[in-house]
Amino acid sequence: MSPESSVGMLRSLFLLLALWAGTAAAATAADPVFPPGQRIGLVPPAGMSVSQRFAGFDDDANKAGISLVELPLPAYESVEKSMFDRPPPGLTVLTRGMLPFTDGIGFLIAGTSVISGTPMHQWFLLARSAAGRNTDVAALVTAVVPDKALSVYSDKVVRAALATVAFRPPPTAERVAMLPFKLHELAGFRIMQALPPGSMILTDGPTDDITKQPYMIVTIGTGAPAEADGRARFARDLLSTAPLKDITITSTDAIRISNLPGIEVRATATDLRGDPIKLVQWVRFGVGGYLRVIGVVAPDGWDKMFDRFRAVRDGIELH
Repeated sequence: MSPESSVGMLRSLFLLLALWAGTAAAATAADPVFPPGQRIGLVPPAGMSVSQRFAGFDDDANKAGISLVELPLPAYESVEKSMFDRPPPGLTVLTRGMLPFTDGIGFLIAGTSVISGTPMHQWFLLARSAAGRNTDVAALVTAVVPDKALSVYSDKVVRAALATVAFRPPPTAERVAMLPFKLHELAGFRIMQALPPGSMILTDGPTDDITKQPYMIVTIGTGAPAEADGRARFARDLLSTAPLKDITITSTDAIRISNLPGIEVRATATDLRGDPIKLVQWVRFGVGGYLRVIGVVAPDGWDKMFDRFRAVRDGIELH
């Protein structure tokens, strides 16, 4: 039987068990803890708390931790296959199999390794929700425990924590609060997505399909040119990285934005659906960094939307 067939059969066998286990545990287990801005959470083992250094939980005294990494859904199958084809580099695999967790069924590999000269035990759980409204997200959960801390965080304790992995909808408000800027004026747009440490997507329409409605992107960046002579080229180079086709710049102007030097670039392009669009990009320069604001709309909506784009731009305050 091929590895792919084995994985599929195991998933089927464990799926009902996973759903039953999650339902049965819901009434008695502690609520999962979600680190700020994260869609992935779990009930951490006693002794671990939300980490201040990474997305997850740690116990600094025992040098143990559990990290949570959200995976793009298209990457899930390739990561799933690789976990069965070959172990993570440097890991001596002790066990490999399935683990039911709160929202579904996961693939678990446990083993030993040496990190910076210290013998460690590691657990890798690849998890994806099996039902409900969070089927768009997957996670790689990694637990690391030094040999000397196994009396505190045994295999049983770690597996019990991994069995409580849970997902939630994107915590937009939490993510917005983590950004280094604040929007005082939305001009009728709504925040569709906030991506710490420094990006936000806004849109004007009933869905999150930005190929069918106006949208804006706000980002913070570093490494901007200190001299005015290089700013126009810098702004045009930024625009050239957009995931658009046939970008044609129609104007580039030096302006003041909130009493700071800036560059306005207007352009036409074709989106990934093949539809024509018009866009404006503003880059506001500060000490060692910049604020970038982009507004995109179909050509027939340009006159109506441009003032709204500008209102959002002028209402941005850096923390």
